[in-house]
Amino acid sequence: MALKPPSPPWEVLQQVSELVGGSGVKNEVDKNMRSLAQSALSRLNMVSREEFDAQAEILKRTRARVSALEASLEELTRELETLTRAD
Repeated sequence: MALKPPSPPWEVLQQVSELVGGSGVKNEVDKNMRSLAQSALSRLNMVSREEFDAQAEILKRTRARVSALEASLEELTRELETLTRAD
């Protein structure tokens, strides 16, 4: 029997809000649910968008440098093979 995937957090918040009803209790529940959600998210191993973009740019430059070094190594290997055949 297949398990149903959990509802997205915003749907859970909406369902709790609908169940609570009264404005005083509703505000308190909303505050507690948001606090719980923020606490759960802070425990996740996440990075900011800026950090992700910076790391992506570093990776892009590193890949380009590796490609250039591979091409250079290939050229030097060909030159070495040519020199060893000439001897």
